[in-house]
Parts: sequence; structure tokens; C-alpha cells
Amino acid sequence: MLKQLLSVALFTLVGFGGVQAQNNQKTSDIDKKVEDLLSKMTLDEKIGQLNQYTARWEMTGPAPAGSSEQQLLDEIKSGKVGSMLNVTGADATMKAQKLAVENTRLGIPLIFGYDVIHGYKTMFPIPLATAASWDPSAAELSAHVAAVETAASGVHWTFAPMVDISRDARWGRVMEGAGEDTYLGEKMAAAQVRGFQGNDLNSDNTIAACAKHFAAYGFAEAGRDYNTVDISEYTLQNVVLPPFKAAVDAGVATLMNSFNVIGGVPSTANPHLLRDMLKDGWGFEGFVVSDWNSIGEIKNHGVAPDLKEAARLAMNAGSDMDMEGYAYVPYLKELVEEGLVDEALIDDAARRVLRVKFELGLFDDPYKYSKLDEKGLVMNAENLAAAREVAKKSIVLLKNEAGLLPLKKEGQKIAVIGDLADDKDSPLGSWRAQAITGSAVSLLEGVENAVTDKSSVVFEQGPVFVANDPVFTQHLKYNETDPSGIDKAVELAKKMDVVVMALGENCFQTGEGRSQTDITLKGYQQQLLEAVYAVNKNVVVVLMNGRPLVIDWMAEHVPAIVEAWHLGSEAGNAIADVLFGDYNPSGKLPMSFPRSVGQCPIYYNHFSTGRADDTGTVFWSHYTDESNTPLYPFGYGLSYTTFDYSDLKLSANEITGDQKLKVSVSVKNIGGVEGEEVVQLYVQDLYGSIARPVKELKGFEKIALKAGESKTVEFEISAADLAFFGADKTWKAEAGDFNLWVGTNSQTGLKGQFKLK
Repeated sequence: MLKQLLSVALFTLVGFGGVQAQNNQKTSDIDKKVEDLLSKMTLDEKIGQLNQYTARWEMTGPAPAGSSEQQLLDEIKSGKVGSMLNVTGADATMKAQKLAVENTRLGIPLIFGYDVIHGYKTMFPIPLATAASWDPSAAELSAHVAAVETAASGVHWTFAPMVDISRDARWGRVMEGAGEDTYLGEKMAAAQVRGFQGNDLNSDNTIAACAKHFAAYGFAEAGRDYNTVDISEYTLQNVVLPPFKAAVDAGVATLMNSFNVIGGVPSTANPHLLRDMLKDGWGFEGFVVSDWNSIGEIKNHGVAPDLKEAARLAMNAGSDMDMEGYAYVPYLKELVEEGLVDEALIDDAARRVLRVKFELGLFDDPYKYSKLDEKGLVMNAENLAAAREVAKKSIVLLKNEAGLLPLKKEGQKIAVIGDLADDKDSPLGSWRAQAITGSAVSLLEGVENAVTDKSSVVFEQGPVFVANDPVFTQHLKYNETDPSGIDKAVELAKKMDVVVMALGENCFQTGEGRSQTDITLKGYQQQLLEAVYAVNKNVVVVLMNGRPLVIDWMAEHVPAIVEAWHLGSEAGNAIADVLFGDYNPSGKLPMSFPRSVGQCPIYYNHFSTGRADDTGTVFWSHYTDESNTPLYPFGYGLSYTTFDYSDLKLSANEITGDQKLKVSVSVKNIGGVEGEEVVQLYVQDLYGSIARPVKELKGFEKIALKAGESKTVEFEISAADLAFFGADKTWKAEAGDFNLWVGTNSQTGLKGQFKLK
């Protein structure tokens, strides 16, 4: 699958001119068709295209008579619905599509949307984990397989990728994005758009992507989901928006609004964001969908007195489609007749929605996605192999003292301990689409699959972790009253050569609505770890989690720590690939790990302050009870081998605005096994018209080196790479002095200097 995907990418590069010409012709033809259809539509029919409802009954059967479900059926038949979400499966989408196509005057098809975040039925690593691969091709592969399975199930559109930058591990939805860094976020955003959409949305193995949440949702105050956002225009432009721009440049078909306000203005009703910047400034031609009832929530923000006014604000701002807000169909026509909304804005919104439907080929065959081989294309062996490939690349080795890892496949007695170790559900992660509950390969199964003799592996559960069954609408209850199981785990650990402990989070501890003030190990996990470590120091902790955790005791005492996230369907096998050395870990952290939750939000590319340095007194920027630095910094990750950096060279000491600076470094594998290294380039603008970060990621390259092999890695820096949104509210690079570093993470590296004239 990966080779096939790379071949497609190569063909795209080689034949770009021809493909571009064909796309231009297709765009012209589609525009003509859109305008022709739009000219035939009534105002009511145009408004109907801007309305999205969720499925409220099993679409393969009849709607209950006299119910809200019957009302929905009638609205679909009357052309008041342009899109539906949460209708899945070829049979259901076929029947729902017929309701619209065979009953409405113009037969305009519905577009079906669904939250396909990291897989449809074959689960890939959560997006934060995939970002830890620092491999955009892995993100593209994950999205491509998800698109194939989603399309085969009759769905046309995913509400992904989430490209929100977040610096706060308390926020539950960090699991859904690429972490704290804008540059890495840009690369992952574009890769996922390419994976979902391919080269042609008309293809039956691609789906429309949706970059979300526009904008600044990841900056919710205190890390609390749906909370207020109050950031500067500088942070919005330089940190938050570039991944969205990268998605738009990659051709993303749609964007989704965020729930929050920015500077007191709800994003769903923000014309500066949606019209001035996105549509007029960036030239975005797709459509903007609200998040679930975010139009209705304009009233909750205290900006509109009622739903009618919310509808006016949202449409005038540039929100094209109303998801479950029940605002547009009842009020837009009335607002147009009252002169409060220009009908041209309705035309523009309907035009955008229709264009995407034409691009998907739904007017040529409204049922084409419902005719594919759903069983043959979903969760097959090839897809599972791809999931395992991405999963092992996403694992980060945080610590490995005395060469405890890799483990031996024979001649070593291995204890596997922890409630998460035989959990076949948590590895699937949150936002799991149509994943089959309990279908993941557990850590225990992975270890047993890897060893020569399964009898060398013995399992003890330890205390139960989650005290109740996870339900979508309720918070997890952790076992804090029954420590039984610790004694058995300790007795087993005494007898074994090495202990593999699964610790971390149930998958439903992270995700939407799952923010936490305490990001330490919950339940009896810490007590279990300390008790086992007291009798056997050869402990390998496998962390399963959807966010950075506070693991200060573990980092100080335990000799080996493997960050395994929630890795999806093949989690156990992928973890075993790393534990036993079949794959040398190459992942790097996409988010900083705090020493204490009190440091949150914590991120590497912060500003300096007027009192950044230790003065020997109390009067400098610091904590009196904790270090300023993270436990593990952004970009950090170890290998079973060691890489040496040397011979940093810059092509010049000075460059002008039209020149490029070439930066090269020699990287050598001085260890005993082959491995992959992510070589990272950071730049600091020493003096600007406004304060600049202490450093920013400006490039990275993942290389593979055999033992003893060296390679020269080259980067280029242009004025465009140094540009930022400054005090004069323009993007430009300012002349001045710069530092740069090339190294293995954000805190170390060989240093150079140059000047931009």
C-alpha cells in the first residue's frame, strides 16, 4: 500500500503539468454546471442546500410515523436538506440518497459526512501519535486507507483533519491534532488532505476532507473544551492559522468553524476570519460548515438574542452550511425578504456546496459510493498491514537505560502487568468511527505473538483501572477503592527476568469534552508501578495515552519507557515490533511533556521575557517549586542506536531577500544497529520589530542509516521561511541577525549564525 501510494505521488510530480491542465478544464466545466443549476433553483431550494441534519433513525428502515424522524424524511423529500451526517454503510446511504434524488424537483443529491479521524473500521494511530512519526507519508497513508474504507461505506466527506495547534495537554482533543508546533502541523495537515482527497475527488476511493476548527479552538483557556479563547492577532496569524492555510493550499474541499470566540467574536460569526481572510484573502473556493449547533451557540455567547439573529450573523460572516443548528431553513428566507441578508450571499454559499458535490461526481451517479465492495475494501489484510506500519513509526522511546531494550524473544522470562495490557479496546483510541469494539491487538497478544515460546510470558492484570464501562455521554470512574491485584503482580515480578507494564489512559480519557486538570496516572497505576519496581528493577513501561502525561517519578526511576499512545487496530503487534527490536523506534514527541501540570501550557517556541535568566535572586521568571523546562521536550525521542552530528556548514554568512541559505550537517550512526533519525532545523530571529520566539522549527528530514553509515543532510532557508506577521499587520521577513540549530530535538543541536540583509 505504501509503495503504491508513493508511486502515485511520483506520478503526480512527473505529470503535474498535464494533470493541472486537466483539472483546470474540469473546474471550468463544473463551474458552468453549477451556474446552470443555480439559475434553476428557487430561494428555498438554495437554502435547503445549506442545511445539514444528523440521522435520527436507522436509514435502512422506514421512519416512525408521526415522529421527528418522519419530519426529517419529509424535509429531505422536499429539498430542505443538503447534507446528512452519521449515515453510514452502503445500504443506508443508498436509501437516504434515493429520498433526495427521487423525490425533489431538481434531484440534487445529498452529501454524507462522518467523523473519520484516524480510520473508518481499520484504526490507525490517533493523529497525535501519527504526528510523532514526523513522517508526512505515514499521515498520508493513514488518511488514504481511511478514505478507501469510508468511500466503500457510502460516505463522501470526513470531518478531518483537525489542524488545531494546542500547547496544553489538559485539553482532551490534543489527541486529534498534530501537537504544539505550527511547522509540523502544516506538514501533517497537507499530508492528510492529500491522503483523503487524492488527485481527483471524482475517484471512488477518495473523499472530501474538512480542516477544522477554524480557528484557535486549541487555545481554549485552562485547556477546558469549548472554553473562551482570547489571543492576540500575532498568535492567531503566526501560530494558529498556517496549518489551515497549508490545508487550503493542498486543495481541502471544506473547513469547519470552531465553537469558541476570538476577541469576543464567535468564530461562526466572524467575517474577518471567514470572508476577509479565508475566502477573499486565501482564495478558498470550498464551503464552510458550522460545527454541531455552533450557529445556535452564538446566542449562548451573548452575541445574538435569538436564533434568527444568529442565522443572520453566521450567513453574513461566511458560514455556508448549518450543522444541526436549525437556523438557516426557518429564518434565511425571511432575512432575505427583510433585506438583512443579501440573496447573493445565499447564492455564493449554495454555489460552494454544489461545486463540491459536482467534484465528488454525485451528479453523474448519486449512488456510486454505495455500489463499491464494502466487505472487500474494509478492514482487509492490506489495510491492517498499513495500520501496523504507521503504528510502529509513531512509537517514541523516552528512556532506555543499560540497554534493557530490545527484549529477547527467547531465554527471557517476561511478566506483562497492567489492566491496559490485555485491553483490546483502548488501543483503538477515541473518535473511532466504525471500529469494532474490542478488535485491537492487545499488548499482551503482541508480546505473545513475538516470542518463541508463549509460556515465557505470564500476565497479571493488577487492580482494575476503570470502574465503569465507558459510555459516550459520561465521564469515566476510576477504581480508587480496590487495590486487589497488586500483591499478585508483585509476586509475579519477583520471579521474572523483566517486567513489561502497560500504564496510561483509557482511550475515553481523551477526546472531545474530556479535558482534565490532573494528567497523572489515574486509579492505582502509580501504586502498582512503585510496588513492582521495588522487587524488580528491570521494568519497561509501555505508555498508552492520548496526551502528554505527568510521569516524573517514572522518568526518574524506571529504566525503560516506551510512549505507545493509542495506536489502533494493530497496536499490540506494532509495540512488540519495537520492544523486541524488529523495528528500531524513530518517533519524536510532537508535544512537550510537562514535569507538573502547573507548567501547562508548556511549549518550546515561547518568547523570552525581560527576566528570562537566573539572576541569583528570586526576581526572575521561574517557579519556586519546579524547573521551567519540560520533562521531555518537543522533538525528543531515542533510538536503539546513537547518532552523531558534526560538520555544520552554512553556504554564506549573509543572504539577501532573493537568495537562499544552504545549511548542511553530517549525521553518522555510531551505534551497532540500523536506525532512523529525524534531523531537525530550528531558527531564532534575534531582534524583530516585535518579540520573536526563542526558536522555531523550520525544517526536518527523516533519514535511515546503517551501523557506521553517515549522511550529509541539507536544508535551504529563504526569506519566505523567515517571514512573520508583524506589528504592521503584514507578512514579511525583517533584516537582521539569526541563530540556527540542527540537532536531534528542540533543546540540543549544532549552532550557527547568519544575517539577512
